[in-house]
Amino acid sequence: MTRLIRTSARVLLLDAADRLLLFHMAAHGTSPECWMTPGGGVRRRETLRAAAERELWEETGLRVPEDAAFPYVAMTGGHADLSWASGRFEDHFFLLRVPEHAVDTSRMEDRERGTTLGHRWWPPAELAATTERIIPFGLPPLLAAVAEGRIPPEPVPLPWHH
Repeated sequence: MTRLIRTSARVLLLDAADRLLLFHMAAHGTSPECWMTPGGGVRRRETLRAAAERELWEETGLRVPEDAAFPYVAMTGGHADLSWASGRFEDHFFLLRVPEHAVDTSRMEDRERGTTLGHRWWPPAELAATTERIIPFGLPPLLAAVAEGRIPPEPVPLPWHH
């Protein structure tokens, strides 16, 4: 079995119009330009949920309200050969709905700020129709279910993106 290199906690952040927040990421090493959800690496002794909350705060300026539903809804994982590591990577996704949010990226780490080209709230129809690279793969069906109020009881497996 391939050694686990990195576990990430990520957030599917939806606004009242069911638009999904994605960050536009520059090409890096062998990874092409893409759009990604907020999130990042889980620190030692940190839970997936705590990492997702911390990353959301650092990358968007949004704190998860104590009374908010924040379900663990999807995961993906697989092998990747990146410029900085090779092995198994896993991404775990939590869902948060907000009425609206003005994104504040001022708390991003320098390396994140250096590779982030911008952000955008994606309407569901545009997300489903785009030819741009969206990570993770397979989001439109999951987001359609969530928009209808169907929260998966277990994390949905999504296709690996490398």
